Amino acid sequence: MESERSLIYHERQRLQFCLLHSLNNLFQEKDAFTRANLNAIAEKLDFDDPNKGTWTPLSVIFKSHHNSLTGNYDINVLISALEDRGKRVMWHDRRNGASSIDVEGLKDELFGIIVNVPVRRYAGLWRSRHWVALRRIEGVWYNLDSDFSAPYCFKNAEEIREFLDSVMFIGAEVLLVMNDKE
Repeated sequence: MESERSLIYHERQRLQFCLLHSLNNLFQEKDAFTRANLNAIAEKLDFDDPNKGTWTPLSVIFKSHHNSLTGNYDINVLISALEDRGKRVMWHDRRNGASSIDVEGLKDELFGIIVNVPVRRYAGLWRSRHWVALRRIEGVWYNLDSDFSAPYCFKNAEEIREFLDSVMFIGAEVLLVMNDKE
C-alpha cells in the first residue's frame, strides 16, 4: 500500500490555495492548474459579470472571486476551471445523505468529489472554508486533502459515505465532478 501511495500525486497546503491544490490533486498532475490559470479565470468572471460592483482601493487585493494575495478562490472559479477541462459539477443535495452517491457504480461518469468544508483556525478565531478532493485511483478512493501530510486511503465505499455524511453534518458542501458525455 505504501508503494501505491508514493505513485499518487499530492500537493500540500500553502496559504489559502486549497482550491488550486484540490484541482491538481483531483487531476493527479502538478500544474494541471496554476495560480496564473485560476487568476485568469477569476478575472474573466469579473469582466463578464454584468452586475460587477464599484471599484475601491481594496479591490486590488479582495477581488470578487478570489483574494489576490492568499488565493482563496470561490465556487465560480472551481466550476469554470472544471468545465474548461470537460467536466461538469453537480451539487449534491445534503438532505439525501451520502448513501445516494453511487461511488461504486459510476466509474465512467464520476471523475471525483470536491468537498468544501467549514474550518476554524488560530484557536477558533478565524473561520474559513477549505476545499478537499476525493478521487478514485486504480479502483481505490483517496482523500487528497492538502492539509494532510499524505493521501488517506478509504477502506471501502461505506467509509467514504461515513466521511461525507460527517462533513455534511458540520455544514460541508459536496460537489460531484462528472465526466462530460460526448
